[in-house]
Amino acid sequence: MSLLNIRRSSLSGSSYTSPSEIDFETDLDWPFGKIDGIDHDDLRETAYEIFFTTCRSSPGFGGRTALTYYPTAQDSGEAGGVPRENGVGLVGMSRIKRTLGLKAMKRYSSPKKVGGSTPSSPRGHGSSNWNLGSSPGLAFTVPPMRPKRPMTSAEIMRQQMRVTVQSDNRLRKTLMRTLVGQMGRRAETIILPLELLRQIKPSEFNNAHEYNLWQKRQLKILEGGLLLYPSIPLDRSNTFAMRLRDLIQGSETKPIDTGKNSETMRTLCNSVVSLSWRSPNGSPTDMCHWADGFPINIHLYISLLHSIFDIKEETLVLDEIDELLELMKKTWCTLGINRLIHNVCFTWVLFQQYVATAQAEQDLLCASLAMLAELANDAKKGNREVIYDKVLSSALASMQGWSEKRLFDYHESFHKGNTRLMENLLPLALSAGKILDEDFTSLGIAGQEKVDAEVDSTGNRVDYYIRSSLRNAFTKIIENGNANNMAVEVEEDAGKALLQLANETEGLAMKEKENFSPILKRWHPIAAGVAAVTLHNCYGVVLKQYLARVSMLTNRAIEVLHRAGGLEKLLIQMVVEDSVDCDDGGKTIITEMVPYEVDSIILNLLKTWIDERLKRGKGYLDRAKETETWNPKSKTEPYAQSAVEMMKLAKETVDDFFEIPINISDDLVQDLADGLELLFQDYTSFVASCGSKQSYIPTLPPLTRCNRDSKFVKLWKKAASPCKEGAEDSHQGKSTEGHHPRPSTSRGTQRLYIRLNTLNYLLSHLHSLDKTLSLSPRLTPSIHNGFRNNRRHLATSPSYFDLARSSILAASQHVSEVAAYRLIFLDSNSVFYDSLYMDDVTNSRIRPALRILKQNLTLLAAMLTDQAQPLAVKEVMKASFEAFLMVLLAGGGGRIFCKSDQELIEEDFDSLKRVFSTCREGLITEEVVEREAETVEGVVGLMGQGTEQLVEDFSIVACEASGMGVMGEGQMLPMPPTTGKWNRADPNTILRVLCHRNDPTANQFLKRTFQLAKRK
Repeated sequence: MSLLNIRRSSLSGSSYTSPSEIDFETDLDWPFGKIDGIDHDDLRETAYEIFFTTCRSSPGFGGRTALTYYPTAQDSGEAGGVPRENGVGLVGMSRIKRTLGLKAMKRYSSPKKVGGSTPSSPRGHGSSNWNLGSSPGLAFTVPPMRPKRPMTSAEIMRQQMRVTVQSDNRLRKTLMRTLVGQMGRRAETIILPLELLRQIKPSEFNNAHEYNLWQKRQLKILEGGLLLYPSIPLDRSNTFAMRLRDLIQGSETKPIDTGKNSETMRTLCNSVVSLSWRSPNGSPTDMCHWADGFPINIHLYISLLHSIFDIKEETLVLDEIDELLELMKKTWCTLGINRLIHNVCFTWVLFQQYVATAQAEQDLLCASLAMLAELANDAKKGNREVIYDKVLSSALASMQGWSEKRLFDYHESFHKGNTRLMENLLPLALSAGKILDEDFTSLGIAGQEKVDAEVDSTGNRVDYYIRSSLRNAFTKIIENGNANNMAVEVEEDAGKALLQLANETEGLAMKEKENFSPILKRWHPIAAGVAAVTLHNCYGVVLKQYLARVSMLTNRAIEVLHRAGGLEKLLIQMVVEDSVDCDDGGKTIITEMVPYEVDSIILNLLKTWIDERLKRGKGYLDRAKETETWNPKSKTEPYAQSAVEMMKLAKETVDDFFEIPINISDDLVQDLADGLELLFQDYTSFVASCGSKQSYIPTLPPLTRCNRDSKFVKLWKKAASPCKEGAEDSHQGKSTEGHHPRPSTSRGTQRLYIRLNTLNYLLSHLHSLDKTLSLSPRLTPSIHNGFRNNRRHLATSPSYFDLARSSILAASQHVSEVAAYRLIFLDSNSVFYDSLYMDDVTNSRIRPALRILKQNLTLLAAMLTDQAQPLAVKEVMKASFEAFLMVLLAGGGGRIFCKSDQELIEEDFDSLKRVFSTCREGLITEEVVEREAETVEGVVGLMGQGTEQLVEDFSIVACEASGMGVMGEGQMLPMPPTTGKWNRADPNTILRVLCHRNDPTANQFLKRTFQLAKRK
């Protein structure tokens, strides 16, 4: 069902179609704000009640003389005019309709029509029968054979606003009761809802439910006008407001008793009267304010204004509009309306009706445009009220927004047969925009879509309409036509689609030139030129997208470029022809056309190709980060498969790059190499992201002193003699686990070995890739070599991947270190740090740990490539020495040493060194082993010194380290900090030797100097 049919069906039924409902059905925004809790039927009926009350003394509303009219002479077939007599006469052509260019309604009489009703004029509706669903069983009826008579203005308004006879009679009775003895009372002093509540009794309704609905409507109107949207700001602590609010809330569950003796009614009257007769400054006032607050006053007034449209032919305005609007002026005082606001509302109603009736009547649009001229004059007046500015700006913004939505896509909204619609809509949008721009630049206009930032430097909105519509039309060609084939992978199909797009773009340019440019040229001197430029740029974007998908120049690509050149010449010719009368001959607009330069496109194409390949590599790298498990494919390929795929992708990229049939310059090769290097560095960082060695080093236990009579020592003495031999045998059995102990290398450590192999694989393949880039016969010197400061030209090395090599070497060092510390401190922890010299030195020697270490080194050599082994074994050696030191200096409460243990410890450490110096020939030189062992040997040497010597050495180095020099009498030795860099000259190292010394002298020194706790 069309919008017009929807609208008509809603009017032909019993319900009333509200203005904002119309807005929702269309896409015209309602500009005057929403009202909570009051529906539009309530507003319509209240508007009629206000209208009737303010016009009560006018003819036809209960006054002495009814204002009545007969059909025009033209409609009745008579010639000439008949003068008015006693308020009765002919309705001539409306002055307002004549001014606005609205056509007269066609009235005619038909004796065959029952009751003499006419389809278009309310004057002939004397015998009409309207059944209003809002009040069941109510209707305003006239006997069907009753002689027709002209309708009064009151009857016209009642019919137009769909008010029942019963409701109208109740209103008349209320006014008659209210104004007894005070017929001269002004309407603006009557609080109409209150009077209705006071005067009308439930017995005057068909049933209690109907009365309750009616009462709720009156209370909602009072709530809206006095509490929610008052014209004078309301203090929230106002007692009368709180009472009224409580009464209204209570009425939701139980109707208010409106009897004379009702306390509730007295409270209601007092509250409403007090709130209505307020003034802004607190001074006495001669009028009440209950319906003049924004936006409720605008809603009520617009409900009135909608009555000017014929209820059957909605596109037509009643011929009685002059007297109806004149009568509506009487409501201005009550509603807080003035002529300026009336003009805005009247303009809006005309435009809204045009939109709501599916834009079927152009006269309504022309009338809206004519009223905009009036609004432009009003807007220039000074001392405008804030409410007027708000109403005007909101209405104009809504009208402009609706109009521009169509103008932004006028190729879709208009066609060759209805360009007149565009001719009328375009000046309306421009006029509304002009008023907003000139008179409301400092206001924040809600609902207006600002496009100024996108409009060209001339500030011409028509320019933007042209550009926007052409872009939208071009986009629809792509969406609907074969141009969508550009998304496919086959270059041939994509090129064919682009050729078709060029043909359709040319057709669109011709359509614009013939149909729309002549209209737009009235407001824009080079409308066709702007259209040509827009299409040129749109096609250029798609052309670039197509070329971005072509890996090399082909016959189809050349064909596409030639067709693009032909289109470009056509569009340039359009610009030139349209710019003949311009001062600069169109030079300014021509500069907006980015030429389709084949050479630059080829260069950009090649750079885009490089970017795409690098992007593909980045995508693969991202996937590898999610899926890589660090399991080798086979023993012959002991590295990650992601590295193999990464290098394969890089090699294919380089090979394909040199197969492109153009000259390859140094600069392009450098761009490709730089991108690949970034990928290699990123992948290297991924391989090296395996934690740190610190996470495997045990936490240092607190320093304690060795107590000769500690529980540990007592238990040891008790158990040592009878069980020594058995314990020794048991320990030996546990540590050896047979003649062939299994290696303790965990799966996690083995995966670290795969990472090391992967890094070495990358390093070995970088050389061949570098060689391919440097020695390709396709390479030509760049013309920019003398000026471009790229890294390769400035470096002494001719390599393209120096940074990647450095990153790989650093990553190899890090991974080797982490693997080594994991192997020693986690995998071998049970036979090394956790058991070596535990309880005593004699029964916890290093031999079991060495057996496991040798097996682990054998597995390491089997898994790692030859290139990775030296660094890995060296790091294992350093980690082993670190673990040995921690056993001696940070072994916890389970380890105590005597001076006599030094020889055994030294012997064990020599055995540990021998494991690495004899690991594999040339793997680690003896000089390297001795250099790394110096620190451990120094600490072992400390363990052979006497306790007194250790105490003396500690005191000296501790004072020197703290800056005290020589310790004076009464001074305490400072506690040396733990640096972790242990050596025989470090005070913290000497202190740790003393803490592990099973000697009373050491015990007393530590207790007296540092109050260290005893071991438990």
